Amino acid sequence: MKASQLLRQNLSIMKLLLWVTACLSVMSIQSNADDVVPPLNTKNVSQMIQGGTGLLKVPTARMSSEGDLSVNYFDTDEYRFWSVSLQLFPWLESTIRYTDIRTVLFSQFENFSGNQTLKDKGIDVKFRLLEESYYLPEMSVLIRDIGGTGLFGSEFIGASKRFGPLDFHIGLGFGILGDDDEISNPLCKISSSFCERPIGVSGEGGQVEYNKFFKGPTSLIGGIEYQTPWQPLGLKLEYEGHDYSNDRAGNLAQDSKWNIGAVYKWGNFDFTLSYLRGNTVSFGFSYQMNLHSIKQVKIDEPPLQLTAQSKNTEFHQVNKNQLAQDLYLKAGFVVRTSDFQEDELILYGNQIAYRDDKEAIDRIGRLLVDVLPNSIKTYRIVLLAENLPMVETVVDAEQFAAAARYENLLSDTSESWDRREVSENSLENFKPKKRSGFISGLEPFYIQSIGAPERFYMYQVGLLGIGGYKFNDNLKLLGNVKLTLFENFDEFNFTVDAQNTPLPRVRTYVREYATRSRLTLENLYLQSQERLAPNLYGQLYGGYLETMFGGVGGEILYRPLDSNFAFGLDLNYVKQRSFEDNYSFIDYEAFTGHANIYWQPGFLDNVLLTFNIGQYLAKDRGVTFDFAKRFDSGMIIGAYAAITNVSAEDYGEGSFTKGFYMKIPFDLFSIRPSIGGGRLDWVPIGRDGGQTLNRPVKLIDITANRSNFR
Repeated sequence: MKASQLLRQNLSIMKLLLWVTACLSVMSIQSNADDVVPPLNTKNVSQMIQGGTGLLKVPTARMSSEGDLSVNYFDTDEYRFWSVSLQLFPWLESTIRYTDIRTVLFSQFENFSGNQTLKDKGIDVKFRLLEESYYLPEMSVLIRDIGGTGLFGSEFIGASKRFGPLDFHIGLGFGILGDDDEISNPLCKISSSFCERPIGVSGEGGQVEYNKFFKGPTSLIGGIEYQTPWQPLGLKLEYEGHDYSNDRAGNLAQDSKWNIGAVYKWGNFDFTLSYLRGNTVSFGFSYQMNLHSIKQVKIDEPPLQLTAQSKNTEFHQVNKNQLAQDLYLKAGFVVRTSDFQEDELILYGNQIAYRDDKEAIDRIGRLLVDVLPNSIKTYRIVLLAENLPMVETVVDAEQFAAAARYENLLSDTSESWDRREVSENSLENFKPKKRSGFISGLEPFYIQSIGAPERFYMYQVGLLGIGGYKFNDNLKLLGNVKLTLFENFDEFNFTVDAQNTPLPRVRTYVREYATRSRLTLENLYLQSQERLAPNLYGQLYGGYLETMFGGVGGEILYRPLDSNFAFGLDLNYVKQRSFEDNYSFIDYEAFTGHANIYWQPGFLDNVLLTFNIGQYLAKDRGVTFDFAKRFDSGMIIGAYAAITNVSAEDYGEGSFTKGFYMKIPFDLFSIRPSIGGGRLDWVPIGRDGGQTLNRPVKLIDITANRSNFR
C-alpha cells in the first residue's frame, strides 16, 4: 500500500473515531438530564510509557487525584523510561523523567563514559483547562521536556469524555508528538510564526524554549480506554502522530500508527503490556501512593481516658517528678521549667514525639487534668525551640476536662485552647536552668548522583558523627564528621569538568570534595541565637560552615506568629576550603548574603513561596525562587531556580541553577511517633552560578513552630 493511501486510511479511521465521539456526546445531551454521567474514578487513570497520565504513547486530558505520586518504569526495546509523576494540584501534573536510549552511547570517548548508553532527562507539566461536566469534556494542555535538552520536546492540547466504561480522548500533538505532520498547524492561521518549529537549543540548554511551543509539525492523535467488567483490567487503543523514521534512537520500522495495550491493577501497582508500531512489545509497571493519605501504623499508647473524678487536692501535693515523667513518656513533652501562679500553671518545654499540634496538646491536657487540682483554671504550654520560646497554647482547664470526659454531646478538646504569641508574663517568668556540657550523636547519611557519565546511578553511604559543646542554651560549638562506609564514587573517571567558564569554581569541585577521604570534617562552628524582640530572632555563627566553605555570618528573621509573611536577612564572609585536607583554605573569598522573603499565598493551599535576593558565592547577583507544597502527610515537595546576572553562555550547561527536593517526615517510617525529617534533592546540572552558602542553621527552620507550614 502506498504511503498516501495508508495516510488516507488512518485519517479516515480518526474521522470515524471523532464521529463516534460526537454521536455519543449528542446522545448524552438528549438523554434524561437526571441521569447524570457518574464522575470519573481517578483510580482508573494510568501512566503513559513516558510517565504522566495518558494512554500508551499518547497523552490525554485526564488528571489523577491531588497528591497522587507515581513511580514508573517502562521498557520499549530501544528505550527504557524511568519517571516520577506527581499531581501537585487538581489542575497541575508534573513529571520528571530519565530516558535511556539504548542505541546511542553517552559519549564517543570510552575513557569518559565507557559503554554507558545515552541518558536524557526531561520535565513535563500538564495543566487542566476545563474540568469534565455532564455536557463538556475535560480539556488539558501538556508541555513535554520543558527546560531540558529539548530532545523530546513536544506539546499537546486535547479533550477527554467518558461514557460509562469508555473514555474517549482526542487532541493535537506538536513537536515529537506530531512530527508525522498529518495536518496543517491550525495556529498558522493566527500567525505564520507557528508554521515552522525552530531547531537547536537556547544558550547551553536547560532553558524554557517558549519560542517552540505549539509550532511546526502537527498531527491529530487520540484513542479509547475501556474499563472491562473485571475491575483490575483496562484496555487501551491509541493512534499516534510520531514519525519513527526520524526517531532519536534511529530509523525505526513502523508498521502501524495504532498501538494497543492492557493495564492490570494489583494493589498500588499497575502492570502494563502493550504492542507498539505494529512490531514492538513493551512492558512496564507503576507504583502509586497518595501524599495526602500516606501514613505509618504506630505502636503507641492511646491518649489517657479521664474519669469523672474531681481533684480537690492542693498543688503542693502533686508529684511533680511523676508528672514530668508522664508528660515525657506519654505526650512527648520534655519539661524544661515551670511556673505556678494562683490559678494557672505555665509549662515550658520541647515537643519530641508528636508532629500534630492537636494530638500533642490533647495528650498534655489529659495528663494535667488527671493530676492537677480543680483550682487551676488555666494551663499555659510554652513550646520551645532549642531554648527560645516560640508559641504559647492557653488551655481552659474546665472546658478541656468537660470535653475529654465527654460531658458534652459534641466533645472536641481542641475548642478549649488557643494558640497565641508568648505573653509578656510567660516571658518574664521563663527562668530555665543553666545547662552546659558535651553533645554527641550518630546518624546515617546517604548521598546520590544520578546521570553521571561513568554510571547512571552513583552513591555514597556512611555514618555522620555529631558532636560539640553547649556553653549554655543559646551558645554552642557544633560539628559533624562524615565516615564513608560504602560507595561507588571511586569510579569517577574525571573530577572537575573541562568547561571553559569565567566563574570561580565554587561548586564544580564537588567530586574532589566527595572523594578526598573516607573520614572528613564536614563542619565545625560556633553558633549563638537569641530572641531579639517580639517576632524578631537573630543568630551569629563562625567556623567551617559547610563542606566547601568556612567563615563568619549572621542572620535576623522577623516572623509573626501564624502570619502568611516572614522577612529575613543573612550576611556572610566566607573563604573556600581546600579539598586536599580538612582544615586549610584556598585563595578564594567572597561576601555573600540575601534578603529573604517567605510568603504563604492565600489562593494556594499549603504552599510556601520563598524569594532570596542578593549576592551568591560566585559573586553573581540575582534572586532564587523556591516553591514548596505541603501535603497532609507532612511531606513537602519543592522546586527552585536561581536567576542571576550571569549569562547562559558563562553559566555553562543547564543555563541556570535549578533543582527539586522532597522533605520526608521521619514519622512516616517510624512505628513510634517522632518529629524531624530528611531531605532528598535532585539537581539536573550543578554549576557555579546562583549557588548559595549552605548555612548549617537557618532561623526559618528553628522558628518552624510559629507557622502551620512545617
